[in-house]
Amino acid sequence: MYGIPFDPVLLIIFGVFFILSLIVGQTLKSKFKTYSKVPNANGMTGRQVAEKMLADHGVYDVKVVSVAGTLTDHYNPRTKTVNLSSGVYGSNSVAAAAVAAHECGHAIQHANAYAWLEFRSALVPVQSISGWIINAMFIGMFLFAGVLPSFMDWNTALAVIIACYGVFTLFAFITLPVEVNASQRALVWIKDSGITDSRTHYKSQDALRWAAYTYVVAALASLATLLYYIMIFAGSND
Repeated sequence: MYGIPFDPVLLIIFGVFFILSLIVGQTLKSKFKTYSKVPNANGMTGRQVAEKMLADHGVYDVKVVSVAGTLTDHYNPRTKTVNLSSGVYGSNSVAAAAVAAHECGHAIQHANAYAWLEFRSALVPVQSISGWIINAMFIGMFLFAGVLPSFMDWNTALAVIIACYGVFTLFAFITLPVEVNASQRALVWIKDSGITDSRTHYKSQDALRWAAYTYVVAALASLATLLYYIMIFAGSND
């Protein structure tokens, strides 16, 4: 019974959340495209917004750089760089300001040792190891289904899978407050700094809200998968 990766229930879970992910992703791209055509209140580019927000919060050891791609913006704590996509770096749009400020929110979290970010960073190596284990197990189930039972019984295999998905789920849910807090910092700052006004601020809020939904879908997908395996495990021990 090592054929669980083909279980129709599991495929339905993956299918449902894959579709939700596509819907949210496409909506986010559409919102970003629309709000990228709306100038912010003071004409600052994404790079200028990022540099000013960092300076206003006393963060001087983080560089703002441009990276290739669309919606590839991120903060790298190892290199201490705010990486802005080309559509954000040189744009003076509401969308660019919101995204740049959001990524700076992560840099400020890092500088202030924000607890949830510290917790998530500590889990990164554990998540990487869990990913390697789960991939190796599933490849083994596909290619060596007849041999694996002699090395690991079904309940043990399920327990390992549950442990790995437990790590994935914990990481996904810890990511939510990290992202929400970064957006809150960004929205407060761009409003107080006059980068957005009463006419444009809600557009920044909307753009960051849809970005947050991508993390919500990922967290719920991981939780649903974890619960599925737990139910299988409980059923096998009845």
